[in-house]
Amino acid sequence: MLDSLLGKTAVITGAGSGFGLEVARIGARGGMNLVLVDVQQDALDAARLELEAAGAQVLAQRVDVSSAEAMEALASAMQQRFGAPHFVFNNAGVGSGGLVWENTVADWNWVLGVNLWGVIHGVRLFTPMMLAAAEADPSYRGHIVNTASMAGLLTPPNMGVYNVSKHAVVALTETLYQDLRLVSDQVSASVLCPYFVPTGIAHSERNRPQGVADEKLTRSQMVGRATLGKAVSSGKVTAAEVAQRVFDAMAEDRFYIYSHPGALGNVQTRMEAIVGQHNPPDPFAERPEVGRALREALRTV
Repeated sequence: MLDSLLGKTAVITGAGSGFGLEVARIGARGGMNLVLVDVQQDALDAARLELEAAGAQVLAQRVDVSSAEAMEALASAMQQRFGAPHFVFNNAGVGSGGLVWENTVADWNWVLGVNLWGVIHGVRLFTPMMLAAAEADPSYRGHIVNTASMAGLLTPPNMGVYNVSKHAVVALTETLYQDLRLVSDQVSASVLCPYFVPTGIAHSERNRPQGVADEKLTRSQMVGRATLGKAVSSGKVTAAEVAQRVFDAMAEDRFYIYSHPGALGNVQTRMEAIVGQHNPPDPFAERPEVGRALREALRTV
């Protein structure tokens, strides 16, 4: 796979840490041009220095992916520097928890802005460039990978705003895949659905914008933050391993990419309930102690 990356260009949002940084490292080893995007300046600067030292040509820009104007400026700068991208990783994401009726408008705007609108902007801006490149060059091949989550296939409680954002990314990416199949055999798409992997998402609050960061957290939000932090930090599959699975999947033109295929049993149970017209199943059936602990934490006065 690395041989096929030489001279290709990749756009990576959320490139300062986690999956994004590991994807960039693989790209640098393969001789790719890298367009690094992150909202956290210090992490972005560190990534740029590391990858330039590894020999990569790098364009690094601090961008709030929820902003249409900022993403449009990024797309223009990238096209001027490198031309159309061959790979687009719409990876930037934030985590947020709490009972769904307790999330404020600011919470919803922040999470949907990054997790969903960031992907929408990446799709609407870079896909036309890739299709134009494919039309001009029969040898061109492009691939878009959107980062969703297992929360895009499941509905665990106390994280509704996050679930909604990631379900939307799965639906968007499945539709993108089908739409691309209508018009081109040279550009494809995949969706990444990681489970609990040690990345920076457990510390998303460091980048909460003013107006969201100033809000006092509810009990359920504090419980959700603690639960997410514990689950993510205990993950055994690394971000580097997941990044490699992403490149393997692209080489095979495989749409669904999972960090923990073993968790698909929960997805199957949910889908069977939908088809069988049953009530939503207990998401903690395989780990009842998790459900007990969550109920106890939220029912304690």
